[in-house]
Amino acid sequence: MGIEITAVEDAGRAFHETIETLIDATAAKLGFPFDPVPCQFKAVDDDGDLAGGLTAHVVQGWLFIKLLGVAEGRRGGGIGRKLLARAEDFARERDLVGVYLDTFEFQAPRFYEGLGYRECGRLPAHRGAPQRIWFAKTFDAPAGE
Repeated sequence: MGIEITAVEDAGRAFHETIETLIDATAAKLGFPFDPVPCQFKAVDDDGDLAGGLTAHVVQGWLFIKLLGVAEGRRGGGIGRKLLARAEDFARERDLVGVYLDTFEFQAPRFYEGLGYRECGRLPAHRGAPQRIWFAKTFDAPAGE
């Protein structure tokens, strides 16, 4: 039986969700269902203008931060820090083990290190592609565990 591999173009979320279902079925059989829970926060100013935002999802007991962005001209004022703190509160409220995320070397690695995140992985800079750095922050277990 032959198999043909083709590129999927403009499939929207349908193809992604189909593949996610395949992976989740196996994980669920092993006792680790994905059951991702989306999480999003936005920062708006007094005029209602978007100053920044964060998108994430809960999976396997962790909060994965996919995107954290602050509008040009609003950076350096603590908005990113506040968004990240709110996401961490969200994770703690759900008794998650911690938060993980990634950034490129030219973006914000020092920002995350300054907030207690520890590097846990790195893709090397290669052929002009910048390093991608993964960070994680774990939370202390509740008393009695």
